[in-house]
Amino acid sequence: MIEFYAQIKWVHILMVMCSGSLFLLRGVLVQTGKPRFAMAAPVRYLSYSIDTTLLTAALMLLTILPGAVFANGWLTTKLILLVVYVILGTFALKRGRTPRTRTLFFLAALATFVTMYGIARMHSPLGWILLLQ
Repeated sequence: MIEFYAQIKWVHILMVMCSGSLFLLRGVLVQTGKPRFAMAAPVRYLSYSIDTTLLTAALMLLTILPGAVFANGWLTTKLILLVVYVILGTFALKRGRTPRTRTLFFLAALATFVTMYGIARMHSPLGWILLLQ
């Protein structure tokens, strides 16, 4: 399966960008008082499809890569932040009780997404901080 590594990685990165963009769109809709559009069935199903493809590609990459990718902790850190991102996202889109809390959760989820992206790009748990050194 190693011969398909580049294509699987490309799909994974594309789905990361699609997932993040759709979350941003849905979050903006919630923030502007249009949660009905953000939670509409077609948008939710698109989100499920994107996230399922993203997770499938991630698991395929995980089976291809050697166990050494866990050696420096970047992948582990990214996976932990993924759980944080999902929790923050659910509070940002529907579980936050007030508009203010939904806004705070939305901003925290976006910051978490950008942090995960930096960790993945730099292959380091420090992520974007490496650029400051």
